Amino acid sequence: MTVVDLSPPPSRARLWWEIAIVLALGLGQSAVYAIVQLAYRLTDETPLADQTATLNPSRSDREIFDLIYQVLSIGFSLVPVLLVCFLLWQSSRPHLSRLGLDGTRVGADVGRGILLVAAIGIPGLGLYLAGRALGLFVAVNPAGLDSHWWTIPVLLLAAARASLQEEFVVLGYLFARLRQLGWGPWAIILTTSVLRASYHLYQGPGAFIGNLAMGLLFGWLFQRSGRLMPFLVAHFLIDATVFVGYPWAAATWPTLFGLPG
Repeated sequence: MTVVDLSPPPSRARLWWEIAIVLALGLGQSAVYAIVQLAYRLTDETPLADQTATLNPSRSDREIFDLIYQVLSIGFSLVPVLLVCFLLWQSSRPHLSRLGLDGTRVGADVGRGILLVAAIGIPGLGLYLAGRALGLFVAVNPAGLDSHWWTIPVLLLAAARASLQEEFVVLGYLFARLRQLGWGPWAIILTTSVLRASYHLYQGPGAFIGNLAMGLLFGWLFQRSGRLMPFLVAHFLIDATVFVGYPWAAATWPTLFGLPG
């Protein structure tokens, strides 16, 4: 016997509360903290260009507990991803089609993601270098961990965490829910891009500009394709390259990272 779901669709008020809760559990919370941290940085006696932001800091001076804390932090930060999957799960296949995931054309999606790395990564590096010269970026240390056998795996997990958390929520979930609320394409693209830019403000005003541009490109492309996988791949590859490649880059160009020459 087929069971028909006769429950009414969620009201607009309920959808707004749902969006607020999802964001408060992760990226919205990060945006609020980033805004406060930027205000702190701008009012500090140390010039913005002489300050440093560490993206993946050590969490303990004892190696085993540092590893445990790192893994726990990454695991719990993925709870909003599980939540949006639960909220948008469909009983019929593909279960996560509203998040832009249908399990087809994986090879093509991975290829598009790799192309996006060149489109975002190279201009992004140029923007960072220019922003550092103009004092719009703090010195970013993507890998504050000591050298252990688990350092690179944890940094790769951190890159995967950032990719999953941001793209599932900002592109997949918010696009689906804001469409359901009747928003137009560009209103969604602009709003999600501002959110993406806001939770990077702790890196300085330049990070807002760079991530706003990235959000506009990602949002426009996602609106056209409806496929999330290329953006998951691109985001992971960019962050993995930055996190793992930081020690070499910092040694090669120490002044760009706020290090003595």
